[in-house]
Amino acid sequence: MPGKLGRTSEQRIALLRNQASELLWYGKIKTTAAKAKELQSYVEKIITKAMSVYDLNEESEVTKTDAKGKQVTERVVKDSAKKLAVRRALMAKLRDLQEVKGFTEKKSEYKARTQDIQHPLMEKLFNEIAPKYAQRKEELGQGGGYTRIYLLGERRGDAAEEAIIELV
Repeated sequence: MPGKLGRTSEQRIALLRNQASELLWYGKIKTTAAKAKELQSYVEKIITKAMSVYDLNEESEVTKTDAKGKQVTERVVKDSAKKLAVRRALMAKLRDLQEVKGFTEKKSEYKARTQDIQHPLMEKLFNEIAPKYAQRKEELGQGGGYTRIYLLGERRGDAAEEAIIELV
């Protein structure tokens, strides 16, 4: 039985996952007004969750043996248990997008640029988006309001109200 947005719950969740991932990756998408309003609260909750833990890291020193048999001490930075739990919860709510190879970029350059990144969308969320909005929250003293919706008018063909939703 179709519910909100004229879809079953599984289809609606898939739609929100895809659109939220695209919005966080590109910063702006064009969709219908009803979908944009539904997507707005979904994305704001994701950003708020990421903001709460983005700076929780654990540093430790690990002793390894290199190729020549020498003991080498390296400093390793890992996610804390709380950050890891949030990261996994957000991965369930988003689709993992892959980095796109540039048109003029060589394959070797692309591989070198992306070799250390396993989940590009999660890295962008925790390293770019969350710190940006956390700083904004400190400066303005307000949480939320991370997205903005512009209504564009009716779409030709089915007269659906179109909108652009973007990250502020």
